[in-house]
Amino acid sequence: MISTIRTFLKLESASGILLIVAAGLAMVCANTGMKHLYESLLQIPVGVQFGSLQIHKPLLLWINDGLMALFFFLVGMELKREIMEGELSDTVNMGLPVLGALGGMVIPAGIYWWVNYDQPGGIHGWGIPMATDTAFSLGILSLLGQRVPLSLKVFLVSLAIFDDIGAIVVIALFYSSNLSPVMVWTAGGCLAVLLLINRSGVTAIPLYALVGLVMWVAVLESGVHATLAGVLLALFIPLTDAKNRTHSPLRFLENELHTAVAFVTLPLFAFFNAGVALGEVTLHSLTHPVSLGITLGLFLGKQTGIFLFCMAGVSLGIARLPKGVTVIQLYGVAVLCGVGFTMSLFIGSLAFEDLQQPALFDERIGILVGSLLSAMAGYLVLWLTLDAARAGTQR
Repeated sequence: MISTIRTFLKLESASGILLIVAAGLAMVCANTGMKHLYESLLQIPVGVQFGSLQIHKPLLLWINDGLMALFFFLVGMELKREIMEGELSDTVNMGLPVLGALGGMVIPAGIYWWVNYDQPGGIHGWGIPMATDTAFSLGILSLLGQRVPLSLKVFLVSLAIFDDIGAIVVIALFYSSNLSPVMVWTAGGCLAVLLLINRSGVTAIPLYALVGLVMWVAVLESGVHATLAGVLLALFIPLTDAKNRTHSPLRFLENELHTAVAFVTLPLFAFFNAGVALGEVTLHSLTHPVSLGITLGLFLGKQTGIFLFCMAGVSLGIARLPKGVTVIQLYGVAVLCGVGFTMSLFIGSLAFEDLQQPALFDERIGILVGSLLSAMAGYLVLWLTLDAARAGTQR
């Protein structure tokens, strides 16, 4: 189990560093002579047709609706495995990350609402500062090297998993619109088929993939965001094989997809979504209620919500600090969780996709500023407080 966690953390850390590179490249493209080429790339029309069924979208939306479904599929499998046999299978270990994730969603959303409650267009972005970017946060944490206790990394990953669950629920309930009853029922039929083949002991991955693809198309056309199909499919992938106890279809898929998602899907998403033209950034755009609400939500709301909810849980005896982790180190991770980036950009693209005049504000400015402040402050707190000797005994 420990070796599996270490492998996961190494992949996530490297992916976080690659995310930084991809985002930086996007910023270069958006602020140099390559700007028009970059913007044209985002809008390249891509279409697929099967009989009378046609799906035509710009390349940007194929990345956000298609490739990101693989990311959510991986998140769903990781969640299922952790709950059934991993760190989260022990309810004692769940208390702190659950409380932290809850606080890290409620307080940032509340701060954003407080700043934007009188903004008719901007109020829809309340879900943006609720998100934590696991890969980015772990990438920053990895820069501190061997000084970081393994239990602190596991806490960050566990909190991020529950944070992702919250984001999935928010997307499903609040960022879906114009529902198509026919496609919703089609997606429901796919779920029934998945349940049937799962209960029948079928472990053939291609069969699950085929039904999952049909479900993805149905969800895409239903008005519910297509990435949710990835999470739903993951819940039906068998963890064990009755005929071959040494084989786990879920673990096999998780291992096969993790590298592709970490080093292809997420960097591509960052490159296609992080290109902010800095020449257009003004004091007004930085202090616009949408940008300000996101910045304050990520930087102040995340650390306040996570830390206060965690400490309240410890004080009440319903949670406990990870072994070898101090209160100030927990606070440092809480600050680091304000790096929303990937998930914040994703929710932002949903919150304002139908806005008629997006030039009035750019939610990405608040995401970048809030994430950057959280990254620098969280790194500084941990760099000043981590005890190398204690981290060494933890390992």
